[in-house]
Amino acid sequence: MIKLVRKTAPKRPRSKKAVLRGFVLAAAVLFIASVSWTAYAVSALDVSRLENPLPEPTTVLDRYDQPASQLSASKIVPVPLAQMPLDLRNAVIATEDRRFYEHIGVDLWAIARATIRDVATGSMKEGGSTITQQLAKNMFLTSDKTWSRKLKEAGYAVKLHFAYTKDEILELYLNTIYFGQGCWGVQCASRQYFGKDVQALTLEECAVLAGLPKAPSAYDPIRHPEEAAERRNTVLALMRDQHFISDAQYAQASAGPITLSSSKRPSLKGQYPSYTDYVIEEASELYGFTEQQLLTGGLLVYTELDPAAQQAAEEAYRRDDLFPKSPDDQPVQSGAAVLDPHTGGIAALIGGRGDAVYRGFNRATQLKRQPGSAFKPIAVYGPALERGWTPESLLYDGELNIAGYRPRDWDGGTRGQVTMREALLRSWNIPAVWLLNEIGLQAGIDYAGRAGIPLGAGDRSLSIALGGLFEGVSPLQMAQAYGAFANGGELVQAHAIRKITTKDGHVLVEAAPTRSRVTAPEHAYTMTRLLQAVVAEGGGRQAALPRPTAGKSGTTQLPDLPEFAAAGRDGARDAWFVGYTPEYAAAVWVGYDKTDRSHYLTTSGGAVPAVLFREILQRALNGVPVQDFAAPPGWQPAAGAAAPGPGGLAAPPAAKPEQPAAPPGQAHGGGPKGKKKGRD
Repeated sequence: MIKLVRKTAPKRPRSKKAVLRGFVLAAAVLFIASVSWTAYAVSALDVSRLENPLPEPTTVLDRYDQPASQLSASKIVPVPLAQMPLDLRNAVIATEDRRFYEHIGVDLWAIARATIRDVATGSMKEGGSTITQQLAKNMFLTSDKTWSRKLKEAGYAVKLHFAYTKDEILELYLNTIYFGQGCWGVQCASRQYFGKDVQALTLEECAVLAGLPKAPSAYDPIRHPEEAAERRNTVLALMRDQHFISDAQYAQASAGPITLSSSKRPSLKGQYPSYTDYVIEEASELYGFTEQQLLTGGLLVYTELDPAAQQAAEEAYRRDDLFPKSPDDQPVQSGAAVLDPHTGGIAALIGGRGDAVYRGFNRATQLKRQPGSAFKPIAVYGPALERGWTPESLLYDGELNIAGYRPRDWDGGTRGQVTMREALLRSWNIPAVWLLNEIGLQAGIDYAGRAGIPLGAGDRSLSIALGGLFEGVSPLQMAQAYGAFANGGELVQAHAIRKITTKDGHVLVEAAPTRSRVTAPEHAYTMTRLLQAVVAEGGGRQAALPRPTAGKSGTTQLPDLPEFAAAGRDGARDAWFVGYTPEYAAAVWVGYDKTDRSHYLTTSGGAVPAVLFREILQRALNGVPVQDFAAPPGWQPAAGAAAPGPGGLAAPPAAKPEQPAAPPGQAHGGGPKGKKKGRD
């Protein structure tokens, strides 16, 4: 019997391609299983960070209710999904995640395809990440390309899918993704590339932005316009293939080059730093807001900021030619404050020269320096007018020794007697000290207090007549005090904030600045006339504007120490000019942060500060109709020739019991030797 033996074909060895295919399929199955396991394993992961809305910048509005600046702790300016064009949403979905509304945070088919490609090429270039995974990576993970990171990313994505709606995820993604050129989020990108808010984007512009997240640098339309146009057309083709747009829309949007904005809309963040720093300080100290609330709460802060005045001040402070040169890299510093004397609204603030530092030292509001002769109208001549002295009253100007206090005039001479007008016009020191002693030290202290400059026990000295204060004053305090003269003798509390509301208009706080009487309207107007003469004929001539202007300069001497002996008569520590027009009061301080033998001024208040005052107000008031200071009803100028003031012209008096002489070394603006230079 014949046994039939079935012959079989010899086994062919499995091809490398088949082995690789099997390996890839096995790897894909293992990866999918791992994703499922990871999703279960990370069920306890905390994604509550996304429960809080993205931090929204607080908008600072100017006096005209126009956006002027932003306070923000974030690089993102979030926009609700409803305000984003449908074309933008569709473009991103078509490009980044076409099954976005169908999968559970991870797209298993896309992952399998990407895994096969990665294994085949031996790389990890094919991510297969969904929009949800990209959001998870941005918010919770690092950017390293490892299998463990991708497993965590997938787990987070599944968790996010069940915690948030698809629209919420898409909104978060579009507000946090990087679009190049330093822009995070579509709002920043829209302004950077097209100079408009995101809701105004066209189809073509939406396609450009949708193509950027894959490679923001490579597809940058500013640096690589051809590559960006090619990428835009790829996005448009994907939109067409997925029926988001028609063939006609595709043809029209992809036809030409990318059109970028020639005038990019500047970001409001960081605008007017000195002013916004003070806004934060005022909101905190007066109204109890925390810095975090102001930086992330999306509030609206309505302020008294005058953009014309603030820009004029910032332009002046960028001009190095307006400031003295320093012997080294330590610059001459300065601070300035401008306010509306009728409302107390702060129109402009400059906290210093050079690059701004967030919440840095603000020399407009935090500085405390002695004001020199700029204090004479407040401590001496203002209270003297209230007590019957007039601009034509005669004051003593001779050798004076009051309990060891020996003031000197800046020129080293004496005139025997001068009128009050001449004493203020020429900034003589002896008449001011003599007059304060006549009216009583307390009169000067009380007047300064009413003018918003409270004086303490260390100021019970005749040296306050020359601005020799124990603590000193800030430019804002001086502008506020002089503003009372411009406002008929009434002081209105200086303030930056008018009101603070939520973004939907609910009023949280509203300013109610206090008003107080410093002096009678007729005395305030007389002082204005005197200070107008100082600008027209005296030491304030460089502050003169082509409109009525009043003001007074001030310079404080260097301490009487050996290290300053070489400075001689030319050295000064502080230089001031404080003045006003019918519209604005302003104060400018110039000096070094730290005065030493190498760093001191060789200028006076009638020079650099006066020029800065003029430069700022001239630009701030450009185009504003010229008006005069209004005289109060019934006001009459002092009649007759010069005459002694109340009580007659006395001989040099002895110190009164309540008026001790200035301690040695006190009163840099009016110590025993007076000022060394300048008619202020």
